[in-house]
Amino acid sequence: MKQLINVPETVVADALRGMAAAHPELTVDVENRVVVRADAPVSGKVALVSGGGSGHEPLHGGFVGPGMLDAACPGEVFTSPVPDQMTRAAAAVDSGAGVLFVVKNYTGDVLNFDMAAELAEDEGVRVGKVLVEDDVAVTDSLYTAGRRGTGATLFVEKIAGAAAEEGAPLERVESLARRVADSARSFGVALSACTTPAKGTPTFDLPPGELEFGVGIHGEPGRERRPMMTSGEIADAALDAVLAELRPDGPVLLLVNGMGGTPLLELYGFHAEVQRVLGERGVPVARTLVGNYVTSLDMAGASVTLCRADEELLRLWDAPVRTPGLRWGA
Repeated sequence: MKQLINVPETVVADALRGMAAAHPELTVDVENRVVVRADAPVSGKVALVSGGGSGHEPLHGGFVGPGMLDAACPGEVFTSPVPDQMTRAAAAVDSGAGVLFVVKNYTGDVLNFDMAAELAEDEGVRVGKVLVEDDVAVTDSLYTAGRRGTGATLFVEKIAGAAAEEGAPLERVESLARRVADSARSFGVALSACTTPAKGTPTFDLPPGELEFGVGIHGEPGRERRPMMTSGEIADAALDAVLAELRPDGPVLLLVNGMGGTPLLELYGFHAEVQRVLGERGVPVARTLVGNYVTSLDMAGASVTLCRADEELLRLWDAPVRTPGLRWGA
């Protein structure tokens, strides 16, 4: 496989050096693998810290900035960051108001963020945690006990980040983050496998004419292999799975997310089918985001995330945000 890299061993460091050069509003510690908003710590503000394996960009480093995360910890490709990164990030952004860890439900992430929370608290930092486990495709996968954390992570980081930016206390920010996590569900499909730089070949075999229905963002198996389906058929089946568990009784936030290798031409066409299905099911869409936000390297495919939304969550969603990967408002 051809990849735009130097050598696999330096892929993450090279990407962080490039990120630093492109975004002077961030402080990027390449050696220690921590990305911090340049004005941190912000006096009196609860800080949000997240992280995970690299390869899912713009998650998480691309969501660092006003209105979202205060720091992110990138691990090696598809590998959890280590507790030292997380405690270093917490110390860099804590203003005394406390730090909220946003953790996707993967075993390595959970264990390492738990350990980091203990270390940070030993150093006098108040720490809250929220676990994101929104993928309805499978339970107890290769990487998790319970559901996997995927697209809902964006909703949690944006809405909790907006509340923190307004000056909400740690308990309130944590409560909102947990409410969003509990109110969101996701489902993804893969049309091709992803290729990690270290392996250099596809991470799993997906024969021509088949798709992985319910794939994870590291290429974990889904519910089943199916013959290739049309965009409309995929939208029907994916939303059947999401709505069976979410059961919204009002408006929703909608994320139609690309896995990294699907062009916007296809994503917008898929979005049209998702909107059709939601309209047929009587689910009003209050806000929509379409694009590559929670990716899996070069995997072709898409995921759908819905989040039940009330007036408060919509107001926080609409609040200004200025990050490399998400930007609107003042």
